[in-house]
Amino acid sequence: MQRKTLLHEECPIARSLERVGEWWSILIMRDALHGLRRFEEFSRSLEIAPNMLTRRLNSLVEAGLLERQAYSQRPLRYQYVPTARGEDFRVVLMAFVAWGNRHYAPEGESVQIVERASGRPVRPMMADLVDGRPVPLEECTVQVGPVASEGMRQRLGAMQAMAAKREA
Repeated sequence: MQRKTLLHEECPIARSLERVGEWWSILIMRDALHGLRRFEEFSRSLEIAPNMLTRRLNSLVEAGLLERQAYSQRPLRYQYVPTARGEDFRVVLMAFVAWGNRHYAPEGESVQIVERASGRPVRPMMADLVDGRPVPLEECTVQVGPVASEGMRQRLGAMQAMAAKREA
């Protein structure tokens, strides 16, 4: 049975999952954003089967998150470097770290998010686009965007109505 594609879904979460929703892809991006570049480095770090690593790297290149660059001509070998789109994925990984530490680390944090220069702990947060002031996540929601289809407008409206009814 062929898996359904999410590429043409209107929801940005569904579209994103189509590109990086497979867990090996997320772990490869984690390692790439920490500086690993070569096939052997990913293989050693992840202990992943070579055929699976090849498929996942090709998929991330195709999705525009990694760029394949030759680093040796004889034999021809490539390294995988995050693109600007791949660098933007860092915020998703940081959110995973914070969420995982909060909910799945009863023994304590094995990894922390810190400011590079000071080493002081930080947490992911939202900021107002106009003035830059921090906005607590619990005060954020989603709403229809300017190009939302009628179906998306109805879907979000129905979800908001269900949530309001439950709160009442």
